[in-house]
Amino acid sequence: MGYTLIHADCFDWMKEQKPHSVTAIVTDPPYGVKEYSSQEVEKQRAGRGGLWRIPPSFDGHIRQAVPRFSVINDDPKERENVYQFFHQWAQEAIRILVPGGHVLIASTPLLSDILSRAMRDGGFERRGEIIRTVSTLRGGDRPKGAEQEFADLSVIPKGLWEPWGIYRKPLSERTVAENLKKWGAGALRREHVDAPVVDLIESTKTPQLERKIVAHPSLKPQKFLRKLVYSSLPLGCGVLFDPFAGSGSTLAAAEYFGYDSIGTERDLTFYNDAQMAIPKLAGLYPEQLEFNLQKVKKTESEEGRRTSFACAVDVV
Repeated sequence: MGYTLIHADCFDWMKEQKPHSVTAIVTDPPYGVKEYSSQEVEKQRAGRGGLWRIPPSFDGHIRQAVPRFSVINDDPKERENVYQFFHQWAQEAIRILVPGGHVLIASTPLLSDILSRAMRDGGFERRGEIIRTVSTLRGGDRPKGAEQEFADLSVIPKGLWEPWGIYRKPLSERTVAENLKKWGAGALRREHVDAPVVDLIESTKTPQLERKIVAHPSLKPQKFLRKLVYSSLPLGCGVLFDPFAGSGSTLAAAEYFGYDSIGTERDLTFYNDAQMAIPKLAGLYPEQLEFNLQKVKKTESEEGRRTSFACAVDVV
């Protein structure tokens, strides 16, 4: 199947899918929803800001707009809107996922508590979170309008990390092993037999090489996404879904491994950009097959597993 990108709202698309049609979800959603409404996105593209903060130019370089997450964090009504959005989304996601299917979902330190509550209330188990270490543009600012007077203060800490929540649909079978045999889901895939999945991943800002391919305000680096995507399909098979496809970077990471994937994107400009970007992003860093990749020696148990399940594909 390869990858399939669909121009659609994820809610509309998910409602039409059969139960148990997706094996895993890896996604970076549009937090607040408001910033990514058609009206606000058009303001951002026109450089007018709105709910997007336009950072000042630095050394002659125009910096990309970033969402004003603090607007949501401070407004109880907006926080409730975020909760309702993700609670409804969780209910659709849990229906189409196979039992034991994982959701790896990006968040922010200011909003991860809302996401966690919404996902749990939607029926998911919280399985921890993966911390991506990266210097962000968020936080560290001095008091607005009194920067000189309070030069030695910061209103909130400067962001140096990004949380990715790990959630799992409850198993249908008695054990993880039995669930893996029936559904191909229930665990996360190790980089290789001696390297367990870890919850701290050192990362960098998205390289300019990738930003030149597609200029999306929330573009995540391929080397980071490939780690998440690789781990999300424990037997190296099934269907990966990104409901908020944006730049198509998650689908590109899946394509890199030869995984089948589906993405939905409601914004036509983002959709068109992603169609162009996915094969180009997937083709980057061919030498980086570092975790699969390390052409890990197949163990006897792995060989036995591959012959036992029809869904197991040879990606190592």
